[in-house]
Amino acid sequence: MFDTRYPFISAYLKGEEAKTITFDHINRMSMASDIQDALGAIRQTDIGSYFEELHARTFDVLDEHLWRYFAQRINYIGSFKLLPGDILKVLSAYIVKYDVLNIKAALQNISTGKKSRMIPIGIIHNNGLLDKLSTAPDLDNITEILTKCKLGNYIPALEGYATAGETKSKFLAEAKLDSEYYKNLLEIARGIKDSPTLSKAIGLLIDMANLQVVSRAIIEGIELDAAGYTIPGGYMITDKAIRELLSCKLTEMPQRLESAQYRRVAEEILNSYSKTNSITVVDRIIDKHKLRLLREILSPRTLSPLVMAWYLILKEFEIRNLRLILKAIADGISPEEIKEYLVL
Repeated sequence: MFDTRYPFISAYLKGEEAKTITFDHINRMSMASDIQDALGAIRQTDIGSYFEELHARTFDVLDEHLWRYFAQRINYIGSFKLLPGDILKVLSAYIVKYDVLNIKAALQNISTGKKSRMIPIGIIHNNGLLDKLSTAPDLDNITEILTKCKLGNYIPALEGYATAGETKSKFLAEAKLDSEYYKNLLEIARGIKDSPTLSKAIGLLIDMANLQVVSRAIIEGIELDAAGYTIPGGYMITDKAIRELLSCKLTEMPQRLESAQYRRVAEEILNSYSKTNSITVVDRIIDKHKLRLLREILSPRTLSPLVMAWYLILKEFEIRNLRLILKAIADGISPEEIKEYLVL
């Protein structure tokens, strides 16, 4: 019998993709005089209709609701009774990304004594333990929460973490958390439909994360320290290649990369940094090319778990862009001035 589940979820998610913020919406928002005008410009999108009912006026409130909106979409899709098992596996594995971000925030809370905002998405949140994580006084409490949420595989990443005054141990713990996340994501990808393509997409995410670490390390002059902060399992950049990149200058990076598409990224980072001397160009350029590469791989695919991966990534970038625009307006900055930082 023909399985109607994949056509249904593919049609649904592609329909949702058509309701995301476009270039035209961004152009209209760039002319907005205040937050309400900006939200009015996206009224016909899915996220715009969500905010139309809230009448939120400050950025902090809007920011909180942006993540609530994303959580709502994730929970709604996950509740479909006819959701294919592979789709649910991708959804469940992907959103652990937010557990990792929340664990990092909890570590930051412990080391600084200042409370960081948690994102209401992920397994810890779904278990009702996010507030407890946000107020965890020490590593033992974080470990207890991870154990209760069956995230014990992330506990070894915290070993050796110094709770105060040690930046290196903080970066190392964060890198280990990221490595464990991507390792688990790759394991899930290997066991589902269209495994090679999804594994390639995850490998590209790892490659781009490593290019980001290497570029920033070279600019900051901390190449040797950064060697332990990269993530294994990339698609085209091996661990050996990463070590070699860390020993070169920023001007030498493009020629050291075998992939033409990665050389393009490195060249753009080099040219932009040469003009601005601002390390922030690294993150912006990496994000731009990350979305481009993932769109080429994932967006054309239907009747596949890849539609779920692409939807999640697309919504994340939509929220990223909207946060930047609304924050600029709240700070009295014209959205037109920050358009170059948007990723579309």
